[in-house]
Amino acid sequence: MQVDVSVSVQMLRSAYRTACENSNEIIARVGDADSPMAKPQGKSPNLRAALLAVIEETARHAGHADIIREQIDGRTGR
Repeated sequence: MQVDVSVSVQMLRSAYRTACENSNEIIARVGDADSPMAKPQGKSPNLRAALLAVIEETARHAGHADIIREQIDGRTGR
């Protein structure tokens, strides 16, 4: 997927914040982190496991983005 050149970093950040707010509202409605969650595959992990999977996936993508940035500007995070 490519982001159109007309989309600014500020627009992307705003969309990300909106998605986070929506997620927070859903999490608040579920409440108990140990509540089972239905999945199409028939497995039922709890909310805690689902959130951990989202955190891991976000960290993985952030790491990929950092690698790309390092390749572009040559600077490392040290």
